[in-house]
Amino acid sequence: VQLQASGGGLVHPGGSLRLSCEVSGLTLDYYVISWFRQAPGREREGLSCISTSDGNTYYADSVRGRFTISRDSAKNTVYLQMNSLKPEDTAVYYCATVRESLPLCYDGRGVYDYEYHYWGQGTLVTVSS
Repeated sequence: VQLQASGGGLVHPGGSLRLSCEVSGLTLDYYVISWFRQAPGREREGLSCISTSDGNTYYADSVRGRFTISRDSAKNTVYLQMNSLKPEDTAVYYCATVRESLPLCYDGRGVYDYEYHYWGQGTLVTVSS
């Protein structure tokens, strides 16, 4: 199983980026795919998830209303559209996935890195003027 995260880069405050997470080696049925980020000196933060079982999504308060997670099942790819970016969004962004044997992605639950089995390599997002 491989997850390939891409789409990071340098963007000005207020700008937008779209991250992609292409998954190979499994078909994303009954899986949860999530995005995390880790800034220097800080713990990894769960940002958003999407369930391929029921389409549920979740957003952390820090990104709710600015970021949107979506999935292209034909491409086995999950996207994170990031708008209104702020300097505090600067971090390495990771995607991860786990088979959803129990509901893991729904509003109000949160996203926890210890629950995920497969991880991408990370893509750097820098928000700076």
